[in-house]
Amino acid sequence: MATIIAQHTVTSKDGTVIAYTQVGRGPALILVDGALCYRQFGPSQDMAAQLASHFTVITYDRRGRGESGDTQPYAVEREVEDLAALVDVAGGTAYVFGQSSGAGLAIAAANQLPGITKLALYEAPFVVDDTGKPITPAFLASLKEAVAQNQRSKAVKMFMKLVGAPSFMLTIMPLFPMWSKLTSVAHTLPYDISTIIAYGAGVPLPKNLGENITAPILVMDGGKSPTWMRNSMQALSQTLPHASYQTLAGQNHMVKAEAIAPALAAFFARQ
Repeated sequence: MATIIAQHTVTSKDGTVIAYTQVGRGPALILVDGALCYRQFGPSQDMAAQLASHFTVITYDRRGRGESGDTQPYAVEREVEDLAALVDVAGGTAYVFGQSSGAGLAIAAANQLPGITKLALYEAPFVVDDTGKPITPAFLASLKEAVAQNQRSKAVKMFMKLVGAPSFMLTIMPLFPMWSKLTSVAHTLPYDISTIIAYGAGVPLPKNLGENITAPILVMDGGKSPTWMRNSMQALSQTLPHASYQTLAGQNHMVKAEAIAPALAAFFARQ
């Protein structure tokens, strides 16, 4: 188990306090969580433990989650500024790994922040053809409405249905203790959808998606992930500049830390 170096906060450009943890030693690597995840709930702590022997790993609570603030109104640009603040505390340059909707945020940040010197992405939930269910403005509006009415369980169920959770799961999951952790951050689900909706319409990705990114990029998916996701990641790797593509055999969207950590370590160590 890796030893925690420090737990800190940093103030983002708009005054929002962002809570983060550093662990390990080596070049800075920032992990960007996907929907409903934060430092104390989700994959980032296991991932950090796997990578801490190679990197100074920074995990953080995205705004609205855990111990971070949630200044309104929300905009994806504010989350890019949060990442900029973390790159600054890392010394001005950092590697970034984004998972799921966190990959969508990481792409947006890399387009604007030259301090991101390498970028790894796992299964950004883009929809590029008719094999997947489109993410529509109407869905985002309905999700925002559920949040505005404090219908947190409804919002989580809407999101889980969108990403393909079977109906029986939507029935039984509220009976488990973890449900309260999911509903506690349900108000951030529109934030996640906002990071990916431009690339969720079921049409090819725009050719200029990564036009300002100069960093090497690794795009990954799981060998057991659905066709629409794998199609999207193949398309993403062909659209982003300086990108390579790798499939992790036997993995799905809930990738195991021990399965992805070696691929990340190898990519970030590559000269």
